[in-house]
Amino acid sequence: MPRTLSFDEDRALKRLVTMPRDQKPDFSWREAIPTPSHPLQGIIVTRHNGEEESFNLSDVADEIGEALTDLLLSREEKNIFNEQNRGFVANVAHSVALSLAEEAEKAGSLRLSENDLSLLIEKALIENDAHDVAKSLVFKRSVRSGTRSEDLMESAPMSVRLIRRNGSVVPWIESKIEHACRRAFLDMKENPAASAIIARSVSERVRVRESAFVHIEDVQDLVQEELMRQGYYKVAESYILYRAQRASHRTENAKTEAEAATSDVQDALIMVTQRDGENILWDGSELKKRIQFAMIGLDLNLDAAQIERELRRSIGSEVTEDILKNTIILNSRTLIERDADFAKFSARILLSYIYEEVLDWRIARDGIESLRDAHRKAFKNYLRTGVSIERLTPKLLSYDLDVLADAIDPTADMDFDYLGIQTLYDRYLIVDKTKKQTRRLETPQFFWMRVAMGLFIEEPTAKEDWVVRLYNLYKSRRFCSSTPTLFNSGTLHSQLSSCYLYKVDDSIESIMQRGIAENAYLSKWAGGLGGSWTAVRGTGSYIKGTNGESQGVIPFLKLHNDQLVAVNQGGKRRGSGCAYLETWHNDIEDFLQLRRNTGDDRRRTHDLNTANWVPDLFMKRMEARENWTLFRTNEAPDLHEAYGRKFEERYLHYEELARQGKISSKEIPAIEIWKQMLKMLLETGHPWITFKDPCNLRSPQDHVGVIHSSNLCTEITLNTSEDETAVCNLGSVVLDSHMKADGTLDHEMLKETITVAIRALDNVIDINFYPTEAAKRSNIRHRPIGLGVMGVQNALFKRGFGFASQEAVEFNDEFMESIAFHAYSASSDLAAERGPYSSFRGSKWDRGLLPQDTIDLLERERGVKIDVPRGGRLDWTPVREKIKRQGMRNSNVLAIAPTATISNITGTTPCIEPNYKNLYAKENLGGKFTILSTELVRDLKKIGKWDTRMLEQLKYFEGELTNIEEIPDSIREKHRTVFTIGHEFVIDAAARRQKWIDQSQSVNLFIGEPDMRVVSKMYRRAWHTGLKTTYYLRTLGASSIEGPTTNVKKELRGVVAGPKPEFTAEQKMACSIEAMRNGGECEACQ
Repeated sequence: MPRTLSFDEDRALKRLVTMPRDQKPDFSWREAIPTPSHPLQGIIVTRHNGEEESFNLSDVADEIGEALTDLLLSREEKNIFNEQNRGFVANVAHSVALSLAEEAEKAGSLRLSENDLSLLIEKALIENDAHDVAKSLVFKRSVRSGTRSEDLMESAPMSVRLIRRNGSVVPWIESKIEHACRRAFLDMKENPAASAIIARSVSERVRVRESAFVHIEDVQDLVQEELMRQGYYKVAESYILYRAQRASHRTENAKTEAEAATSDVQDALIMVTQRDGENILWDGSELKKRIQFAMIGLDLNLDAAQIERELRRSIGSEVTEDILKNTIILNSRTLIERDADFAKFSARILLSYIYEEVLDWRIARDGIESLRDAHRKAFKNYLRTGVSIERLTPKLLSYDLDVLADAIDPTADMDFDYLGIQTLYDRYLIVDKTKKQTRRLETPQFFWMRVAMGLFIEEPTAKEDWVVRLYNLYKSRRFCSSTPTLFNSGTLHSQLSSCYLYKVDDSIESIMQRGIAENAYLSKWAGGLGGSWTAVRGTGSYIKGTNGESQGVIPFLKLHNDQLVAVNQGGKRRGSGCAYLETWHNDIEDFLQLRRNTGDDRRRTHDLNTANWVPDLFMKRMEARENWTLFRTNEAPDLHEAYGRKFEERYLHYEELARQGKISSKEIPAIEIWKQMLKMLLETGHPWITFKDPCNLRSPQDHVGVIHSSNLCTEITLNTSEDETAVCNLGSVVLDSHMKADGTLDHEMLKETITVAIRALDNVIDINFYPTEAAKRSNIRHRPIGLGVMGVQNALFKRGFGFASQEAVEFNDEFMESIAFHAYSASSDLAAERGPYSSFRGSKWDRGLLPQDTIDLLERERGVKIDVPRGGRLDWTPVREKIKRQGMRNSNVLAIAPTATISNITGTTPCIEPNYKNLYAKENLGGKFTILSTELVRDLKKIGKWDTRMLEQLKYFEGELTNIEEIPDSIREKHRTVFTIGHEFVIDAAARRQKWIDQSQSVNLFIGEPDMRVVSKMYRRAWHTGLKTTYYLRTLGASSIEGPTTNVKKELRGVVAGPKPEFTAEQKMACSIEAMRNGGECEACQ
């Protein structure tokens, strides 16, 4: 007779249900059914494989009988196929038949799935008080649904993955939750109809967490909570007891397995000296758990035992705790070249040690399932400790910390790769240095939460909600703030801005105060500096006050260079700056030589970046092979303040004065100046080429000033003046995180990301520390921000396009329009809430001109066609009407900055650039890293081409695919790298983006072999397509900072990736100009 199952019977039933049928007794339960008295015509059953067949009551009898057989076998009963049981099967089968007959009579015909039929059988069993048989049936249905396509389709909208107790990762399948709930109801002889509602509620709660992974224990907690919340207290109690029994059983099994394994590991015991001096025997059991954790959801080409052998390499019989940890971490890093997924594996090995350093948690003692709880418990103490040692602002304690602690999600750490987590650990996580043994105070998720808290600290209402929304963007790698913000948000020193732009006027007071002293203050606390020195009179100019002659701008630039070296940024790195000079300045030829390694070193600036500020008139004369005239600034003082047709009028006026002998000048063929520019670019990487007229003619702020230069990284184009130093706060959208599975943009996700990001960037303006009054005045008045983008190459991979394709160019147009649409809309909405920026009236925004409208204006002023398609895909009418009605909160909104460091953290491709190489070695503070293209490995695995031989060929050809014959052309095209992509694609894509951007972008150009003609074509194309600025010209020969891995195996084996380079305290955070030129990193912007 039916009765409740014991725990052991329940376990046995689960085992029997999964056992193949040929290993169990086979009874012919269909014989229990006589000829049916009610003919069941017109009922069609659709099987799991899609086949359709007429309803057969004998099949129902077999289904019921098999469930009964499994149940009775679990109770170790022998007499199963008896008359009583056959009668029971027949009665339940006829109940099903009667129910179906009634429905068929009403509808005339009936079509149902195999799952529907199983649910009807379950209902009939319950009506016959056979809850235990119904539970056996549900067990069977759960097992059978594991590979059903409809269940997998059901889980598609859920991107979260479920971590099982054995460490394997499976898709989220809601029906599995429903089946578990049904079994719990049936245990208590309750109607299981509510199971579907509970399963749906649990799914929704998991969805809104926005976690990448969720552990089975967390899911069971949610089921438990939902049962209680919906009033099923007895079922919840039974469920809790069942979980406790299962946990106890697993613990006993683990002990037994550990005891059985002890004899096998005695020879591997290692004597470890802990930090407190105590010696312990290390048997490697915790290493096994680290490996199990690190392998979750990864497709690796080594199994756990092989990995353990690799991680044990070079571990002596007696080691210190730190040496043991570091050896395991470094050994894990050496595996990265074997398979791309080892980048995440090694990251998780390091993560496990970070958790142990920061939290009251041990992987061997607590397991990964308790990580969320460990974070929750440690969160308040972390903040209080940070405040007590004066590293965090006490304002952070004013939040509802319980709400924020509940939002922390350590499963998001699973998507870090090694370079990202190592970068965070080395440079971003706050360190407690007040004790003899320094330690990190933050886990990665504490770090993200602290940054989010710092940015909404002055939010008047619902600030916890805004913090959680921004935190969710950070943890999900949808948006990242710039490095200064990540460093300082939530700390006692709120220097959050990325870059400053200034203008030096033609007086010794301005030179020494704005050009040297204020730059020293900015350099001490801030990011990068970009400034105009064009107004400083050139060599030979008359000085009325002394009746002498000027030595020109070069000596003052040398002084600025030395000031940048002398004044560290926050005591961490040398200052970083870029000086701009307009092409008509009579010191331009000496300016072009500043970065050369030969000549008078007193007239060289080896640590100062330089950039040309090029008027359109020069480009037109160069192309027409006409002459160009150089002037002394003090004799042509308004040229620097003019642009477009006005500049041309004034320039021609001064040329006429020069011909009359009224002012000094020097006439030279424009093509000769152009050649000198290009020659120096190829030789030194400087000065960069930026275009004055597009920056000014397309500026939204043309009514209140002039843009005299760009910034250190050429993406910021803001007005500067005698009393205003422009400031910009940066952050970047991670584009590839906003792509759907079909390769299209997720506009709803993009809108939410940008809405929160714009608000956070605007908040920086009010909470920021300003080193000078001129910087504060400018930022508060105009409120510019710079939202950018990174991960473009990864997004193209998801789209299925190569970078060197017209489709990729069109995609750049598409995504930039979408970002602009939502960004300008969000700034306007913020203006409705908080008021527009103070200089809004009279701006292009106020005049109804959006950035895409100004291309025609530039074309008219220039008198030369701008070679970029007009128009877009979206209806901009609502945005235009909104701006007209509400105004704009920010004078400028978009700017694409370089993102080398933060793209490493977020695990995406830098900024807007193509892949550097598919396999190369990268070196930073953490040592030398192998970077292997994950997307390439995935593509090669799909066609069965990823193996050791392919890896060796990649090394031999230095990460390039051109000469590897086995690789199909389609993959070769998709994975072309920077020096094999034509400059036309890079520039045209940049031009499509520039159409929508109100500031500019850091556009690097690449050339494999130095060729003056090719370089000339590059920059002329950049000008003709309307680009505002360009950044570095990178050559293949110079790019040694990210070198090939031809001998990577030799470097990475043995001493595990080579000795870690030694750096002085200053070098550790130095902004290296050469590193940037050659593909390295700089934190001055991002």
